[in-house]
Amino acid sequence: MPDSADRPPRFPRRELGSRRGRGLDVGRLEDHGAARYQFRAKGDPSYYVKLLTSKGGRTYWGKDLERAITEGTTRPKIGDLVGLRRVMREAVTVTNRQRDSEGRVISQEERHAHRTRWVVEKVSFFAERARMARRVRDEQADTRESVRAHPELKSTFLSFRAAEEFATKTIPNAQDRERFLELIRGAMATSIHKGEPLPTTSLRNRTPEPAAASTAPTPKREDPTR
Repeated sequence: MPDSADRPPRFPRRELGSRRGRGLDVGRLEDHGAARYQFRAKGDPSYYVKLLTSKGGRTYWGKDLERAITEGTTRPKIGDLVGLRRVMREAVTVTNRQRDSEGRVISQEERHAHRTRWVVEKVSFFAERARMARRVRDEQADTRESVRAHPELKSTFLSFRAAEEFATKTIPNAQDRERFLELIRGAMATSIHKGEPLPTTSLRNRTPEPAAASTAPTPKREDPTR
């Protein structure tokens, strides 16, 4: 009988809330570090994360994974149950280098590409974000009560208040104004649920225009990125 440590972990649905599985991969963090892409001797420098999921081991590649692991909110350690999610794509310039048999660069060219931005956190982080997103999405929720329950949402509600002021001043039609605010509220809730950074709006220095919501689509392809 295999040791229990070698079995793929089972993940209770309640740990991630009702939206579990929407672009979120969950597993036990086995390893992570800098390496050449796909562990190939001539591969470009990259970063990998290894998870033991309910379907077995899986390795993810992406340079931004290092930042996601080391600068995340929960700073997961080896052995932690974590969630991993692609949240957006950023435009970057990639340098392609041709090397000879001894590894020396013989030519290079630059091209425009996109790099995936990741969120890697303990599963408790995503469960909490799901609860926060529901608070923001609920138009009937009491703002003060929501901020008391989740102080980190204060800037989000300040941003939404700024959006309301902006809409009142610039959108005369009530239905158009309502649709605009619905879109803003939905974009904020989606961003929170995905694990993206919360807005940092201060009450004293609030601008009349709302912060632009992230519109970059989450990659649907499962191909690993460098």
